[in-house]
Amino acid sequence: MTSEEILQQYGPREAMDYDVVVVGAGPAGLATAIRLKQIDAALSVVVLEKGSEPGAHILSGAVMDPRAINELFPDWKARGAPLNQPVSGDEVLFLDRDSARPTPAWLIPQCLHNEGNYVISLGAVTKWMAEQAEGLGVEIFPGFAAAEVLYDEHGAVRGVATGNMGVGKDGVPTENFQLGMELRGKYTIFAEGARGHLGKRLIARYGLDEGRDPQSYAIGVKELWEVPADKAKPGLVVHTAGWPVDEQTYGGGFLYHMEGGRVTLGYVVGLDYQNPWISPFEEMQRWKTHPAIRAHLEGGKRIGYGARAITAGGLLSLPKLVFPGGALVGCDAGTLNASRIKGSHAAIKTGMLAADAAAAAIKAGRSGDELTAYPEAFEKSWLHQELHASRNFKQWFKYGNMVGTVMTGIEQWLLPKLGIQSPPWTKHRHAPDYGRMHAAGQVEPIRYPKPDGKLTFDRLSSVFISNTNHEENQPSHLTLKDPTVPVAINLARYAGPESRYCPAGVYEFVNTDGTDRLVINAQNCVHCKTCDIKDPTQNIVWVTPEGGGGPNYAGM
Repeated sequence: MTSEEILQQYGPREAMDYDVVVVGAGPAGLATAIRLKQIDAALSVVVLEKGSEPGAHILSGAVMDPRAINELFPDWKARGAPLNQPVSGDEVLFLDRDSARPTPAWLIPQCLHNEGNYVISLGAVTKWMAEQAEGLGVEIFPGFAAAEVLYDEHGAVRGVATGNMGVGKDGVPTENFQLGMELRGKYTIFAEGARGHLGKRLIARYGLDEGRDPQSYAIGVKELWEVPADKAKPGLVVHTAGWPVDEQTYGGGFLYHMEGGRVTLGYVVGLDYQNPWISPFEEMQRWKTHPAIRAHLEGGKRIGYGARAITAGGLLSLPKLVFPGGALVGCDAGTLNASRIKGSHAAIKTGMLAADAAAAAIKAGRSGDELTAYPEAFEKSWLHQELHASRNFKQWFKYGNMVGTVMTGIEQWLLPKLGIQSPPWTKHRHAPDYGRMHAAGQVEPIRYPKPDGKLTFDRLSSVFISNTNHEENQPSHLTLKDPTVPVAINLARYAGPESRYCPAGVYEFVNTDGTDRLVINAQNCVHCKTCDIKDPTQNIVWVTPEGGGGPNYAGM
């Protein structure tokens, strides 16, 4: 049965009305909700979260710039915010296969200086923000995935509907069926993170990306380790460029020492990569074997794993932020600063700006129109200034890593030395990430080493420690527009890249009696959204599974 048929048979849905509906309990969504309540405690605000609890699906490096949280909660230290480990030092390494060339401190560009920042678990910060929001009277519904945007008769957003629960794999309601509910608001703020599935639809419906550069993405594959006391260097921040990726592939590693003998590390690969044989997961495992990285981990134990897409296009790829009845905030819009490898401060700031605009509009008796005060305030903010200064960052790397590195040095090191805070030129890009992949026959296959189970690992053991779980008897949330495409085009032309770019082993091609077919192991999905972005035919569409499904990250 289709969702429309289910609604016809079991409807109408229960509806709840609020002043503001927020989709996503990450830093952007919670900052929106908190700011609204700070402005006017009488406003009714609800936050929907598809994870089992706030923070369950949050994945980031993370080094946090406290500028935005200082504005949201000037007394965050007294409130017990888990920003406990100040950055104690920066290292920027250029790797060859067996050697590492450190960048002298005086040559490290402005964007990679982290004085005054904190090494954090963004999941822990998100949980703390949720507690603050609830303390202010915000209603948070974890385990409820917003599956559908609701529109009024004029085409304005009027809220969202949660997904139905208890639908079997065959699409037929089971004995445990529960109809989704509608949450209607005067304004709806979308804060789903990178490649939000509703945000993607809104951008298309309202043409919000018209005149903008195509959005560019990366995938970050992350692990959490416990290391011996003699290996711990609390507050040390390490970034790497170079090996193991080739000159034409955007990529780099991060390794941050947290408090308590924990190290968070990961590898980022731009999803505009051209070689279909690349596996971002395997690149991350290979990166750990470098002597400069291995030295931080030997004698330690891996305790966490996850992966997530990252919006990296910056200001030039930023869509229009508002539409009738709502707004995009944080990574749902794409406000991450890729040159700084930071997005949480941007997410919090955009949430605050959207909340300011929504509160003022409601006070004036408005609803369902465009919150034009939000993008106007954004353009006057320190965040816009920051993103404008780094607007060319990702664009230069399409010419190779050498050009990208040199131009980053010029724009983020030399120009500031000369008193020029923003480059006087703008560089655009025109090709979407999925359109850059070469045919498999044009490129030499990559042979990745087998995992040793101590330093390097396979996908399935990695997914296991991400605590990923989905109700098995439900329709797959990884859908295909045309089921013949994976074999007829992706396998034939690109050697089945979905079996490599997915960091969770969701996609595998099997041959039965001489016939190839794609098997989708949807229960393994960590909700990274890479398939929705990188599929060269744009045939894969990620939709929400039942609420509460997916990873349950701890300490990430």
